[in-house]
Amino acid sequence: MIAQEQIKAIGCVLNNKSRPLKERFRALFTLKNIGGADAIAEISRAFTSDSALLKHELAYCLGQMQDKRALCILKEILEDVNQEPMVRHEAAEALGAIGAPEITSILEKYKNDPVVEVAETCSIALDRIKWLQNGYRIEDENPYASVDPSPPTDNNKSVEELRTIYLDSKRSLFDRYRAMFSLRNKRSKESVLALTEGLKDNSALFRHEVAFVLGQLQHPCSIMYLKANLEDPLENEMVRHECAEALGAIATEECVDILKRYASDDKRVVKESCEIALDMCEYENSPEFQYADALVKINRN
Repeated sequence: MIAQEQIKAIGCVLNNKSRPLKERFRALFTLKNIGGADAIAEISRAFTSDSALLKHELAYCLGQMQDKRALCILKEILEDVNQEPMVRHEAAEALGAIGAPEITSILEKYKNDPVVEVAETCSIALDRIKWLQNGYRIEDENPYASVDPSPPTDNNKSVEELRTIYLDSKRSLFDRYRAMFSLRNKRSKESVLALTEGLKDNSALFRHEVAFVLGQLQHPCSIMYLKANLEDPLENEMVRHECAEALGAIATEECVDILKRYASDDKRVVKESCEIALDMCEYENSPEFQYADALVKINRN
């Protein structure tokens, strides 16, 4: 058992705006791993931050925890039109990840939001909840243990069959996401290269999710494609952010060089993403046991 005082101490790191962002991120993921009401309370307090990137990750972590006690704060963030689009989008995705039937009404309300990324996310979240309500169960071979916006599709499909669905803009985003996660789960170079084609899609939301998945896969063959989107100044900053973090997960010397070039980007969310990604590179190339190490550091002190 983790003592309440320890959780509060980690929460103090997360909520201390004078601490380096990389330390606050590690504190956040430590709280996610601990779970429970106290951890949710500490994470929720951090939504007063002026960093869109941090608030985006707060919402992501609350969704991954799949605890209904986070529904209230996530609904509040989705409804707050003054929040950045990437933050509201992540709150909607987190609501879908928790999957509680009682939040369908708010997702229905915002599935036609003027912010396209928010509207598309609400639509996918609704489809996920309806899929679960129809009695289906998520029994996939997800090697990353992440709670995804949609379940994978039929495992018997080939890479080419999945690629066809994945790139078909006439299909629903929910179905295309299902093909995306099936391609991810195959973990082959062929499937990774198929996924990189999605970085040219018309939907910024879709491109952002592709970058996230490529970060999970950590395959060097995707570096040139992630680099191209990160370097494009006209690219949606939500996509550029995710490309930066994916490069941080791959963590080769080439990735480090790319990230250092954009660590002073004009867009704050891109700049901060490169900062976090460089910390991830350092972790991936070190003997550290875990990234979410705030509890270890607090106990050491």
